[in-house]
Amino acid sequence: MMNIKVIAFDADDTLWVNEPYFRRTEEKFCNLFSEFLPTHDIERELLKIEIGNLGLYGYGIKGFVLSMIETALRITDGQINTQAIEKILALGKELLNEPIELLEGVEQVLQSLQDKYRLVVATKGDLLDQERKLKKSNLLQYFHHIEVMSEKDDASYQKLVKHLDIQPNELLMVGNSLKSDILPVLNIGGHAIHIPYHITWVHEMVENQVEHDNFKSVTHIQEVLQYIAL
Repeated sequence: MMNIKVIAFDADDTLWVNEPYFRRTEEKFCNLFSEFLPTHDIERELLKIEIGNLGLYGYGIKGFVLSMIETALRITDGQINTQAIEKILALGKELLNEPIELLEGVEQVLQSLQDKYRLVVATKGDLLDQERKLKKSNLLQYFHHIEVMSEKDDASYQKLVKHLDIQPNELLMVGNSLKSDILPVLNIGGHAIHIPYHITWVHEMVENQVEHDNFKSVTHIQEVLQYIAL
């Protein structure tokens, strides 16, 4: 990784806690409608609707709230009342207002790297929500560029590389999702370091193990420094 010029970091569950908040909200949602279906059936229906809506709403809390409302309509056969919708909207606002909890070691790593590399945030999600979280995180000072993608695929990373005016092999991506953060970057010739998070959304899971010369896997973000010239 001696030729690296730009290090890109995923945001949610790489820099700060995210998925546990969604899981907690999902649990509250299931409890609201427990009289209609068992929890696992509601979870399955919500996931199906969420994935079906990604092309319309994209990733993020607002799309999640709309999917919860649609799920409630479906599992109640349209009998949902206004009070229930108000409760779902309240869950969404509660999720939007969750505190930003940085993962251990994140700021120390960014401090170590900021004077030696261009640091970038490359994340999915709602633009307004991600900008809000970055501002609340107090990490903006470390980053040269913020890229909020509608999807993290090969074409999106190619576009990022072009925008940054670098070659693919001069990019290192650090993230918790093999599907979104690792495989597309390896596909275009970049480098990638995977930091697994203890909770992963089902849609982001991949079963195949990654074997690639440009790939590393670590258990903690501070281990990233072992593979980078400082």
